[in-house]
Amino acid sequence: MANDLQARLTGLLEAEAATRGFEVVLIEVAGNRRNPLVRVYLDHEGGITIDQITEANRWIKEILETLPDTQNGYTLEVSSPGIERPLVKLADFVRFTGSKAKVSVSPEVDGHKHFTGVIEGVEDDVVILDVDGTTVRVPHSAITRARLRVEIDLSKEGTAADGL
Repeated sequence: MANDLQARLTGLLEAEAATRGFEVVLIEVAGNRRNPLVRVYLDHEGGITIDQITEANRWIKEILETLPDTQNGYTLEVSSPGIERPLVKLADFVRFTGSKAKVSVSPEVDGHKHFTGVIEGVEDDVVILDVDGTTVRVPHSAITRARLRVEIDLSKEGTAADGL
């Protein structure tokens, strides 16, 4: 049920989002059949604002209320993808080439289920990562979860001139 609802929502929301200038980053459906939890991560060129999330909440709710799966109720969460943004489509990996990412796979690739490395690029349907100097080729179809990894060095002190 969750996958069916997720697939239907992806088609409906991506089309509507595009007309409104938004990008659907990821849709997650969790919880039980009677009251599903629907999470929608949206982005907008230049970043998304709270006002845009509020606006999107309204039109997403209108779409959800037309579906039989949500007639008994649902919980909707709409948010930005955050700094550790989910990477879902091959285009996401292309866009964030040069960035660090954590990638989980199934089945294992090279004997591992998890990789953290720098995205080197995409060839056909394969994501190429540099994991500590070793090139790892991960089939996109094997990726179960991927997110950007942001590391903040708190040991460095800023100054007022740095805006810190």
